[in-house]
Amino acid sequence: MILEAIVTTVNSLGQVNLAPMGPVVHFDMTDESFLGKHDPHSSFRKDFSLKPFNTSRTYSNLTEIPYAVIHVTDDALLFAKAAVANLSVDEVMEGVRPLTGTSWWTMLDCHRWFAVEVFMEQHQGERASFACSVIQSKTVRPWSGFNRAKHAVIEAAILATRTHLLGKDDVVSQLERLQPLVDKTGGPDEHQGFDLLKATIHDRYAQRE
Repeated sequence: MILEAIVTTVNSLGQVNLAPMGPVVHFDMTDESFLGKHDPHSSFRKDFSLKPFNTSRTYSNLTEIPYAVIHVTDDALLFAKAAVANLSVDEVMEGVRPLTGTSWWTMLDCHRWFAVEVFMEQHQGERASFACSVIQSKTVRPWSGFNRAKHAVIEAAILATRTHLLGKDDVVSQLERLQPLVDKTGGPDEHQGFDLLKATIHDRYAQRE
């Protein structure tokens, strides 16, 4: 299963990066017995795979400091802003806190987080694959339910990160298909996030023309 999540990493200068990502899940997320290693003398268990592009800040951070926190959240506006680098340093730092004595930074507002350690790195073309083991996990607040507009914003956020790979007509067509979901079921955050993504996508294609 691929989970749409927000991932925090940190570099050697202590700068925190927050990015939307789709980690591959290799375990039953309802099972609390997965934490940590099978045995301190054995290899780590692969609970998640993170697959950032080689040009991303998440990739460079993980190669420097092999720790990340994977967050489950329904904050559609955060997904939108993070996808197009529309978050200031102050906004990032106001929304996270460090786990004492570690290189993990957790979001203050999320449903659940998983603090992971990378134990293996592989390269696959434009992407790397980091195999990760969950070391700590916490449920922060209950899941608030499904909403079609939130899913639409996440889909648009993914499109915004793929403008270098996808043609304009295809992306615009997909945005038009997603728009009614936001119009019918979205709140202020979903409308703001979707509008930000649409504007950014159109600007990026205009710069290429």
